[in-house]
Amino acid sequence: MDLDLRKLRYFTAVAEELHFGRAAERLHIAQPVLSRQIRSLENDLGAELFDRDRRGTLLTRAGEQLLEDAVPLLASAQALLRRVKTAAQGTPTLTIGFMPGITLTPATALFTTRHPDVNVRLLRTSWDDQVEVLLDGRADVSVVRLPIDGHGLQVRSLFQEPRVVVLPAGHRLADRASVTIADLASEHLLQDPDAVPEWRDVAEELRGRTRPEVPVIHQVEEKLELVAAGAGIAVIPLSTANFYTRPDVVPLPVEDIGPNEVALAWVASRRSPILHDFAEAAETLGQQ
Repeated sequence: MDLDLRKLRYFTAVAEELHFGRAAERLHIAQPVLSRQIRSLENDLGAELFDRDRRGTLLTRAGEQLLEDAVPLLASAQALLRRVKTAAQGTPTLTIGFMPGITLTPATALFTTRHPDVNVRLLRTSWDDQVEVLLDGRADVSVVRLPIDGHGLQVRSLFQEPRVVVLPAGHRLADRASVTIADLASEHLLQDPDAVPEWRDVAEELRGRTRPEVPVIHQVEEKLELVAAGAGIAVIPLSTANFYTRPDVVPLPVEDIGPNEVALAWVASRRSPILHDFAEAAETLGQQ
């Protein structure tokens, strides 16, 4: 049996929404059409993928397994299409993802002296998509900030850098030369507590289960806007704080917090020579 990727995309939408109506809207198709396609996929696989009753739509065990495998499969299919289209253009191309605050110039300059025929493209990424751009083919290689889910990836450490806390300019700690994690125990953190385990271990709002809801934040600029408005604090890499300077936000060193590690990552199955040549050039990032 050949697996129909279109049906697989339909299944993934329903599995993520757990609602046929919302999934149909997301896919821009009629709900009856979506239902027929899911039933057809279940017939193809010989397994029920969803439990449908008055309580709603839930994944069966088979559905959970399919979702786990379908997401990377669909991303790989998308990556294949992108790479084939790029190759058809005739000019060798290398797309490099990078996180805010990281300067790629030394690495790209060295790489282009060795490969002047390669078209180098840069793609700005975020915490949300720095791995996703590799899996779906938007980037061939990416300079990432750890931790990441390294499943299926080759990850090469480049360097470490300090992290700082960013506070609104009028904050009670803003005039300090540095702070400790204990100084921040009563603050509201505008990010996943697991990203700052040192804060998580002392945070008063976590012990008292009074943590306010954290809005979805996709970009550093959004995070700094919230900090400036007094909505909370954030811990970010020093280079990011230096890149996004603004008068209403103060970055302070945190004495007892671990550094951020920067690494190079690419899909482990890739065998492109220019990709591996860039990995060698990227070692200059850790020598600046």
